[in-house]
Amino acid sequence: MTYEKFQTCFHDAKRAWHLELKDTYRVAQEDEPLRKWLAGEHDDLAWRRPWQRFIREVTSAGCEVQRLRVVTVPHTDYTRWLLAIAGDNVKAGEDIRYLPRHLATDVDFPAEDCWLFDDDRLVLSVFPGDGRTGAFVVETDPQLIERYRAARDLTWSRGVPHADYV
Repeated sequence: MTYEKFQTCFHDAKRAWHLELKDTYRVAQEDEPLRKWLAGEHDDLAWRRPWQRFIREVTSAGCEVQRLRVVTVPHTDYTRWLLAIAGDNVKAGEDIRYLPRHLATDVDFPAEDCWLFDDDRLVLSVFPGDGRTGAFVVETDPQLIERYRAARDLTWSRGVPHADYV
């Protein structure tokens, strides 16, 4: 699925729920900003603005955008960095919550990150072993959709909102 096609999913949904299961991602566009943060250097975060504009657009049109990050405690450097920069996404309209992994041992999480649109459209965020590049993959298996829906319904209320978690 192309990124443009992925974005259309938000325009057709009332709720877009994102599940992030990894403690570290290695997305190329984040390399330099993460390096700067680790070195204590300034980053104007301009690279994040297109996503934030998109979130403002879709939330203004009525799509509720939610992100649950399942995190290991103590946090990795990557998780600490995301905690430090996520406030602008929240201001743009994303509801970002954190769930410490040790508080979710009873949850049968599927293997991949996902976006679940409403209750029935599933797009997997697939990252290969190196974590360098991801892909969006439409999944239509009703049992897998149900498994993600069950994970969402079990965990969303457990997640701690960004402002409270930091």
